[in-house]
Amino acid sequence: MVIFPIVIVVSAVLYIYYKVAILKNNDVLTQKYFNGKARVCLGTFLLFFGVNQYIFYKTQLALFICFIIALVGALQLYRGFMEAKHYRSEWRRLNPNE
Repeated sequence: MVIFPIVIVVSAVLYIYYKVAILKNNDVLTQKYFNGKARVCLGTFLLFFGVNQYIFYKTQLALFICFIIALVGALQLYRGFMEAKHYRSEWRRLNPNE
């Protein structure tokens, strides 16, 4: 089960990367696009963190808490994916070199 910690760390690093990229940018469209990508990374982090913690503890209380964390992560992942998809085409049209 080495894959869960790797995905957790990579998604946390990418989340921080996109949030810093939002602060460095003044274009509102780019900020919203990067915010959608950051939300996908946050959702991935929460989803895999919840599953990883349940695998580690395996108790009924951990199941309940980890289910809530994983559910919030899945919702963030879905919303971020839809948000990034919404702004992706317009962002690509305005930024063809990136």
